Amino acid sequence: MTTRKLTRPSGLYFEEFEIGAEVASTGRTITESDVVSFAALSGDWNLIHTDAEYSKDHMFGQRVAHGLLILSIASGLAVRMAFLEGTTLAFRSIGDWRMQRPVYIGDTIHVRVVVEGTKPMARLGGGLVTFKVEVLNQKDEVVQRGNWEMLVKSMA
Repeated sequence: MTTRKLTRPSGLYFEEFEIGAEVASTGRTITESDVVSFAALSGDWNLIHTDAEYSKDHMFGQRVAHGLLILSIASGLAVRMAFLEGTTLAFRSIGDWRMQRPVYIGDTIHVRVVVEGTKPMARLGGGLVTFKVEVLNQKDEVVQRGNWEMLVKSMA
């Protein structure tokens, strides 16, 4: 006889999201390997990201991580918090995203997520949850911010 394990997804269902609820991720240090791997994956070999000598004379004085790399890592950090694990139907949009400060190799970032709004979408099997997302560095300075909209499963 086969035993079937029934488990609930660890993520929250649409009806469980409360406006104003806040959660923060653990930190993640940005490495040279991250930057080089992202350059290879994206094809963005801009010298400000990949050439230490060139970057010394640039406005930041050193190499900076790609803004889209940081956004991608922020998404991964949010997923690791598990509040959307198993209940996400779709990542619908990124709105008003701003890259406010550079992130350097060796910086440690974390993500703060606040529920800003909910909108039922029964025909899609759930609802739209709007999150205010901030990416912060080890000094607690906001380096990126904006809004994410996620379609989340309903309990029904």
